[in-house]
Amino acid sequence: MAGTRNGEADDLTRLAREIHGCRRCPRLVEWREERAADPPRRYRGEEYWARPLDGFGDPEAQLAIVGLAPAAHGANRTGRMFTGDRSGDWLYAALHRAGYANQPTSEHRGDGLRLSDAYVTAVVRCAPPANRPTPGERDTCLPYLARELELLPRCRTIVTLGAFAWDGTLRAIRSLGGEVPRPRPRFGHGAEASVGRWRLLGCYHPSQQNTFTGKLTESMLDDVFRRAGELSP
Repeated sequence: MAGTRNGEADDLTRLAREIHGCRRCPRLVEWREERAADPPRRYRGEEYWARPLDGFGDPEAQLAIVGLAPAAHGANRTGRMFTGDRSGDWLYAALHRAGYANQPTSEHRGDGLRLSDAYVTAVVRCAPPANRPTPGERDTCLPYLARELELLPRCRTIVTLGAFAWDGTLRAIRSLGGEVPRPRPRFGHGAEASVGRWRLLGCYHPSQQNTFTGKLTESMLDDVFRRAGELSP
C-alpha cells in the first residue's frame, strides 16, 4: 500500500509541475500577471504566485471539492486553491468542522494546513477576468481536472461549488468515459447525481455574494459535507 500511495503522490506532483508551467490561454496569462504586477494596496510588497494552480490535499482522498477558478488576489496570490480570500475562509472552516482539515484557516502555502481524505481543485487553473472563463478556456483546462480525478483512485464523491463547477465536472467525467445520465443532471444546492464511479453533490459557491446575502449559510455548507461523509464508504 505504501508504494501505491507514493506512486499516486508522485504522479500528482508531476502533474502539478506541468500545470504550473501552462501558458495555453493568452488572456488568462495576461490577466493573472497584470493582477500580480498591480495588486491592491493591502497586498503591496507581496510576491504573487501568478501561475496556474494545481489541486491541494490528500492523494488518498475519497472526497474531491471542485471550484470555478483561482481568485485574482486569493489563490493567484498565495499559490494554493481557495487560500487567502473570504471564499477560502468559508470553505476550509467547513472542512475543519467536518473533520477533513487540521485547522480552520488557510492563509498561505506554509501555514501548516493539511487535509485528510479530501482534495480541493478547480475547473480552470488561472484567475479569469470578472471570474468568467470563456468556454474555450474551460475546455483547454478540463484535461487537468480529468487527470487529477484519474490520480485519485479512492475518490467516489465530488462536491461541486457552483453551476460552473458542476458542468465542468460532468464534462471531465465524460472525457474519462463516464456515462452522463439523460436528461443531464441539473445543478442545485443539495442536488445529487451518480455519474460514472462518482456521486456528485451540488453546493452554492462560498463567494461573498452568496455568503453576505445569506444564499449560502454555514449550516447549509455543513449539511453538504455531512452528506459527503455519509456517501464515503
